[in-house]
Amino acid sequence: MANPVKFLTRTRGNGSGGLHWTDWLSYFYLFCGVLLMFLPVIWLGFSSFKTEADLLRFPPRLLPMAQETVMVDGYDEPLPLYRIKGGEHEGKTLAQIRRVGIIAQMVDPDAPDERLKVNIKEREPIESFRLATENYTELFEKFNFGRYLWNSVFITATATIIMLIVNSMAAFALSKYQFKGRTVVLALVIGTLMIPQTVVLVPLFMISRELYLTDSLWGVIIPGAATPTGVFLLRQYMLTIPDEILDAARMDKASEWKIFWRIILPLSAPAIAVLAILAIMWRWNDFLWPLIVLSDSDNFTLQLALNAFQGDLNTQWSNLLAMTMLVLLPIAIVFAFLQKYIATGIASTGGK
Repeated sequence: MANPVKFLTRTRGNGSGGLHWTDWLSYFYLFCGVLLMFLPVIWLGFSSFKTEADLLRFPPRLLPMAQETVMVDGYDEPLPLYRIKGGEHEGKTLAQIRRVGIIAQMVDPDAPDERLKVNIKEREPIESFRLATENYTELFEKFNFGRYLWNSVFITATATIIMLIVNSMAAFALSKYQFKGRTVVLALVIGTLMIPQTVVLVPLFMISRELYLTDSLWGVIIPGAATPTGVFLLRQYMLTIPDEILDAARMDKASEWKIFWRIILPLSAPAIAVLAILAIMWRWNDFLWPLIVLSDSDNFTLQLALNAFQGDLNTQWSNLLAMTMLVLLPIAIVFAFLQKYIATGIASTGGK
């Protein structure tokens, strides 16, 4: 921990303890970068704890605030509190019964029998910091959140495992075997990187329908079993493994399958870790293909479940933002703990 702190706090000062102008410029640049990257996430986190009324407030505020209420004798529901800032009741704290136009009928909590009329311009709401945790608890009441979570986890884990196995086998063949047409196959793999996904959606859906994979979790998993990005990434890394190691294993009567499992995969662990992280993020955040291939709500992923809060006439923004935070949290944790493998793995695969 000491080394990162020392690195971030070192300066180009002249030894007197002061900061050089380049230090101020560097720290300002880093601060703007951190603010630009993390402010939307921070805003999303705070907004997920806001009420619907607070979300629709203009101008918006960062912290979740809620109007204070009070129980008044003779009323079944708590009444919102206001501070009177003008008129004959200036300085008092009153509770609103109802509002008609620009006139609000209010009552003093200490004298509930007398009703008062106050112009809405002469009052201001009394607010305090409050987390609307009901945004999250309502998610489990409105639909089967556990079911959608299981679908996303199953699709992500299964698709990642299949992708790693298929891509590593293809990369092994393209990097360590000499056969006729290898250059053509590699060119086709690289060429598919330039084809947008939307171009192949229609033929991919028709093939899935003929194979009876539509409206099934396997219909989401199998089409992504092999990716050109993964094959190219692993191939570039496997090229760095010396062929002499494989030749020595063959001289010891090791089969090609054993060479693959016992030598290639362990030595390719950094690249496989990178591909695993990328695959988890791809599958977890995938929305378009599951939207096309899945129609039964019981098979929906968390990303598709977010559409349940997007209505034609009304959108439940508080629940939508809370759901978004729950969807974002797992992948953020995975990336936070494993992001170092991305930098080292990509550097090693691209070094050749």
